[in-house]
Amino acid sequence: MLGSGSQPRENQTLMFTSRSLVRKTARLLCLGAVLLGLSSLPLVATAASKVTVVTPYLSQPGTQFYVEGFETAAAERDWDVNVIDTQGDVAAVISRIEDAVTQNVDAIVINVDPAQVAAGLLVAADANIPVIGMDSGTDPLLVTNVTSNGYAMAAETSSYVVNRLGAEGAVVMFVFDAFPPVQARGVIADAVFKNHPDITVLDRITPDVSDGGIADSRAQMEALLAANPDAGSINAVWAAWDQPALGALQAIEDAGRADEGIVIVGMDANPQAREAIAAGGNFEASMAQDFKGIGRTAAQVVERTLNGETLREPVIYVPTQLVTSGNVNTID
Repeated sequence: MLGSGSQPRENQTLMFTSRSLVRKTARLLCLGAVLLGLSSLPLVATAASKVTVVTPYLSQPGTQFYVEGFETAAAERDWDVNVIDTQGDVAAVISRIEDAVTQNVDAIVINVDPAQVAAGLLVAADANIPVIGMDSGTDPLLVTNVTSNGYAMAAETSSYVVNRLGAEGAVVMFVFDAFPPVQARGVIADAVFKNHPDITVLDRITPDVSDGGIADSRAQMEALLAANPDAGSINAVWAAWDQPALGALQAIEDAGRADEGIVIVGMDANPQAREAIAAGGNFEASMAQDFKGIGRTAAQVVERTLNGETLREPVIYVPTQLVTSGNVNTID
């Protein structure tokens, strides 16, 4: 006799066959879903990817290092990269972006205030070409902006000045509010100096940067030294990047006032600045930005974007470090 839970043999065979068919059907449906999913994936970054980099600031050492880092990373990926320097002409960046769109590039990287080239960014957006900022500034039309934390850098260097002066003295500032990453540095330095009632900002100078900023900063510092001839009338120079700090150093040395102990602080720690810091003179500190790291990170962002990833952060910060005579020879 059959047990109470048993069924005839022919029914067992039928059930086994049915279950087998169900399993096979499920596997086929899963495979179909996977294939459908693969067919809908976005195009990935490939060796054929074309990327245009546009900047008006290639005369600046920092920008040169950004671009070098980006090009190195792009070469590792076998991308076709076109670097365009508009030589200080910000307005020309718009037409160069439009040219890149016409050439149907896969991505565009800019090193300029996005607010000043919005017309070009709109053209790129209409063509569904992603634009990435490389130390540019934030904007809804950018995928993200890869940069150093200018707020943190300015807080550290301006605090260094306050500390060296014992929170008392006359400071000359060199700023450039037309470029968002540098403008942010000036805002924080302003706040730090204003927070100390015995610190006086003698002048807030915006130099001509068409040649990088050294020559005009030197000329303006020479004029300021002449207007304040007494020893101790100028106690420090805070510069939002290294070129004005180097120009100020030249003016102070040429005026024979280096022995007054005027403290000079810059930002970027470019090779000339590091040499000046290592010499142990008036130029005492700067911030080492990882310029090549910013360029490499920008390339990673391009790759992630072309691979279909949506980035959440409007800004990606790359770490920095204060450089003084104590560590200048140990920082890469």
